[in-house]
Amino acid sequence: MLLIIFLLNSGLLLLALINYATMRRSSVAREIESSIAILLPVRNEEENIERIVKELSAQTFLKHYQIMVINDGSTDRTVELATALSSPNLVITNAPALPSGWIGKVGALHHGLSKTNADYIVSIDADVSFAPDALSRAIATLEDLNLDYICPYPRQVAITWGERLIQPLLQWSWMSTLFLRGAERFPLQSTVVANGQFFLIKTSALTASGGFEAVSSQVLDDIELARSLVRAGFRGTVVDGSELATTRMYQSFTEIRAGYGKSLHRAFGGLLGSILTSLFFFATGILPLYYALTGNLFALASLVAIISTRALSAYASSTRTRDALLHPISAALFIYLLYYSWSHRKSAQWKGRTL
Repeated sequence: MLLIIFLLNSGLLLLALINYATMRRSSVAREIESSIAILLPVRNEEENIERIVKELSAQTFLKHYQIMVINDGSTDRTVELATALSSPNLVITNAPALPSGWIGKVGALHHGLSKTNADYIVSIDADVSFAPDALSRAIATLEDLNLDYICPYPRQVAITWGERLIQPLLQWSWMSTLFLRGAERFPLQSTVVANGQFFLIKTSALTASGGFEAVSSQVLDDIELARSLVRAGFRGTVVDGSELATTRMYQSFTEIRAGYGKSLHRAFGGLLGSILTSLFFFATGILPLYYALTGNLFALASLVAIISTRALSAYASSTRTRDALLHPISAALFIYLLYYSWSHRKSAQWKGRTL
């Protein structure tokens, strides 16, 4: 068994090395002639709204763009603060009441899409911070790669111990288990990687694939949106966006548990997929540590290999490489979060809504 785990972890390390060497990175900024609609769905984002609108208003190299703040039933000062901002490119609109079965964010995005005929749609989250040339570089990248959509992956800021243990697993998971160039060239629904924090799509591709209506009830709307694009014959990929954007998704373990609790049980295709995922984390991250402590060399080599994948992923995303040493603890905590998501799936809430 330990030999198999060693071979598996060595394979993960090899794949991580290949992805690190071949990962798509953003193009140099240039003038963008095409029209862009930036869809910013917001629900109780008074802490972020002024910063994000100012950052978007200051984007460079864009000749024709609109920032559409889509209010999704905010009960705080989000709309008031947004309205007080002055920008010729800013539009504020209220999303209508959700149809039965729709997810709030998706409903807001659907409303925004219905109000634009821009060449490109950029869907972003309010807690993401953007470099001044982020959007121009992202669009230049999509055009240079001749793709239909891309997800520039923001640098994930992790400060508390809970964040540092869990958040790096997001990029590590696809960087160590999926051949990115292969998934780009031969797209399959099962190999889709997407991130709704920063999602750039050709409007023609989005509408041809069913738009946001195609994922109206999906909690993992970003993954399912990319899958709907792939089903319709379109191509895309994840891009290193660490130079373009940063985000701090959660600020405590309580927030992490609530965030992952609402969606993690849907990430692996059902209960069997979740069980297999838990076994994968246990076998590759926890067992090597246990047997390494007994002096087993295969286990020690397996542990070094899996920690190296985490370190490589962290280096690629400009985050703390030393946190890779905590990977066995991260694996155990992830298994707990997956269990928590399944056990609370019927009562999961997000921003005051039951999902």
